[in-house]
Amino acid sequence: QVQLVESGGGLVQAGDSLRVSCAASGRTFSGYAMGWFRQAPGKEREFVAAINWSGMYTYYADSVKGRFTISRDNENSTLYLQMDSLNVEDTAVYYCAAADWSEYDVMAAEYAVDYWGKGTLVTVSS
Repeated sequence: QVQLVESGGGLVQAGDSLRVSCAASGRTFSGYAMGWFRQAPGKEREFVAAINWSGMYTYYADSVKGRFTISRDNENSTLYLQMDSLNVEDTAVYYCAAADWSEYDVMAAEYAVDYWGKGTLVTVSS
């Protein structure tokens, strides 16, 4: 079992930056590919970003590419999402997700996810 707890959400203005974190506990953190998903009000949950077990490889949804950066600290079992140039369309609950390290390439598909956090709300005002 892996427990995932997100933090760092809040209310920001358009154009601001924010970093959300995900603290993992349980099984060895480096054994998992990690990702971020988000769910905006009235919409389905969507993929945001993924990172492989070592942190060497990442990929992003087109909507956040160039603005968001995913990273991880395996020593401290923590996942991060740095969000820059935020806009109102980024308002959502952000979820941390873990999948077996071998599922990195398909992390964008929710079926690959083994564990979910409960989410942290990011609200971007205009």
